[in-house]
Amino acid sequence: MQDLEALFTTLTSGNDDLAEAAAQKLNNFGAVAYQSLVDLLNSTDADTRWWAVRTLANFTEQNVADHLISALDDPDLSVQQCAALALCQNPTNQAINALIKAINSHDPILARLAGEALTSIGESAVLPLIEVLENSSQPARFVAARALAMISDPRAIPALYAAMGEDSALLDYWANEGLDRMGAGMVYFNP
Repeated sequence: MQDLEALFTTLTSGNDDLAEAAAQKLNNFGAVAYQSLVDLLNSTDADTRWWAVRTLANFTEQNVADHLISALDDPDLSVQQCAALALCQNPTNQAINALIKAINSHDPILARLAGEALTSIGESAVLPLIEVLENSSQPARFVAARALAMISDPRAIPALYAAMGEDSALLDYWANEGLDRMGAGMVYFNP
């Protein structure tokens, strides 16, 4: 048990290199370490919560997704970003609504990471992403178009076609990319 205590001390020491090494080892301690990490999510220190989320990403316990999803609402933006990245590594359908909310964040890093996590989830995220593409702010629409392009689900074809030609090079690019990936892009004929 002393080794576990030492790893937690290192994880919360403020030295990022040492903390990363500790994060890589803590999942070897299973449920005991897992519960202690969950407890750290209640810390008043944002750095401690960040390292708890980062380390939880290595765990496979059944309810780890619940804690990662909750961390998307952490008061600290860096913890939210860490949670979105962790959900890229641990995709789950139960995170879709929280990730859609994060796509609409004013922080472009959080929005992009949420889009990556939704891409990792795949087909289950398509309809909510179409909703974002059709009805959200321009930055969120860019993220949604990119995610839809990467998922390449044919249900997105009408929404991607509709997004083209809106005087936005970025939206046009991702709509074209998605349509090309699905074989529905522009076809040029040589007379």
